[in-house]
Amino acid sequence: MLLDTLTSQSAWLSRIFGFVLVQMGDLRVTVGTLAKLLLLVTLLVWFAGAMQRWLVRHMPQRWHVDEGTRIAIASVLRYLVLVLGMVLILQNVGIKLSALGVVAGAVGVGVGFGLQNIVSNFISGLIVMLERPIKVGDRVEVGAVEGVVREISARRTTIVTADNIAVLIPNQRFIVENVSNAAYLGEPVRLRLTAGVPPATDRAALLQLWRQVASAHAKVLAEPAPALLLRNPGGSPQWELTAWYWPESTSREQLSSELAAAFAEHVPRLEAAHG
Repeated sequence: MLLDTLTSQSAWLSRIFGFVLVQMGDLRVTVGTLAKLLLLVTLLVWFAGAMQRWLVRHMPQRWHVDEGTRIAIASVLRYLVLVLGMVLILQNVGIKLSALGVVAGAVGVGVGFGLQNIVSNFISGLIVMLERPIKVGDRVEVGAVEGVVREISARRTTIVTADNIAVLIPNQRFIVENVSNAAYLGEPVRLRLTAGVPPATDRAALLQLWRQVASAHAKVLAEPAPALLLRNPGGSPQWELTAWYWPESTSREQLSSELAAAFAEHVPRLEAAHG
């Protein structure tokens, strides 16, 4: 009796898993094929993600790579594992890649335009990861967006602005648009401030005051020395204060604000001495 029940249930399950869902040319997908495919894909995605996280945390120290490089290498390897894994899984479940061409041809025209941007951003993401025009931690400007790069993924890059707002930018923009990256050259950059004092102010006294204020700030470099320039935008002369700093050490907005506030505190003393 028990044997008959087990045999009956086995036959029922066999019919369920053998039920054909899709039959198109050489492509034949059953319930069992789909279940096996979903299970293997789930395991593949989990393994690729775990491998990426492990590489980011435990990449050999002797390689002497920074966090951004580790993330880039781990991300590229993850996608390689996913692509190769999917090919092996499809072969394992009995789905021939040539058979998928039938389905691709049937739906490719309609879906192709929708996938165009996705594929473009994915390829752009790989280019960004390999060429590294930007890295995690860089302060960049793309169009009207300026902030610090928080994450670089396959399709988009996360930039956090000075207001702590995350902006998700498609990777394609970093390939086709002009991107300003203060840290790209690995060299100091120059900060410019408008002095806000009359053009007739004594230049030597103004330069001395500016250098005192700038040199007192820990982020300002001694060389090149802070300087003073007389600009003439729109026919209205203005004193411009300049100083050099490492872009990795602070943000331009923060340094500008701190130096401008410190300079403004000493301007009355300058005006009183040369009034």
